[in-house]
Amino acid sequence: MNYIRKELLISILILFISVNATCQNNEGSVTESGIKTKKSKKRKKKIRLPEIDLTNWKVTIPEGTGKGGAISVEPPEILDYATNKTLQPYMYNDSTKGALTFYAYPTSATTANTKYSRSELREQMVPGDDNTNWTFKQGGSLKAKLTIDEVSRDENGKYHKIIILQIHGRLTNEQRDLIGQKDNNAPPVLKIYWQNGKVRVKTKKLKYTGVNSIGILHEEAWTDDEGFNFEEEVGFRKFQIEVKVSDGKMMVSLNKTEFAVYDDFNMKRWGIFENYFKAGNYFQSRDEGSFAKVSFYELEVNH
Repeated sequence: MNYIRKELLISILILFISVNATCQNNEGSVTESGIKTKKSKKRKKKIRLPEIDLTNWKVTIPEGTGKGGAISVEPPEILDYATNKTLQPYMYNDSTKGALTFYAYPTSATTANTKYSRSELREQMVPGDDNTNWTFKQGGSLKAKLTIDEVSRDENGKYHKIIILQIHGRLTNEQRDLIGQKDNNAPPVLKIYWQNGKVRVKTKKLKYTGVNSIGILHEEAWTDDEGFNFEEEVGFRKFQIEVKVSDGKMMVSLNKTEFAVYDDFNMKRWGIFENYFKAGNYFQSRDEGSFAKVSFYELEVNH
């Protein structure tokens, strides 16, 4: 009887040791000193890249020499922005959130008609060519989803302003020669700002409604309107902007819930100009130490 009990105890003990070893193999291992160590499972970070087609965009960055000397990179070179050493500090992928980020701060390198620096895309309907653009009659639409990642503050504690989207006017070569202007620059008919957490829209209006077809080509014929602020405070959250242009009309929407519509006399007269879209980080400060980062998740243009 004692023999049977002894055999039974031995069998139970072997079974207990076997089960305990199996559990330890599942949860970790035991060292010679008796300390159990757990196996750590390494999680691979998911890499996400922005799905933004840059075939019809060139970029200008705050790098170069002096006023009018800011460096621009056109297609097809811009398609290799991720490995372009010149562009990398100012235009790069944020692979943790799947965005294309634009960084800007005040430098001496600006475009010819401004004192501000930018990391900003310029639409090119024909890749590598600035001379093919569109009119309001031809129409166009832009859809962008973006965030303001970081932006510095001024001495009063207010965030510095950033122009995130534009429609810029352009003179044809014939119009340029007609008024004796040295370049093809015309005013921007649309500027969309991020300002203290809100989205603000500014457009152009004529100083004198009776101006003729030649006088209207001069930048001095136009002035800024009073501007329009969308009610929603987007802050540093993701938001969506849509712009739609047709003959004599322009519409801007925020998150498909608020709309600014321009269909007055000024928009009809604006039809004389060619236009192109701009998108990115056109930083509106010269303060020392100021900067901004803007990330685009979506950017799509249609004509």
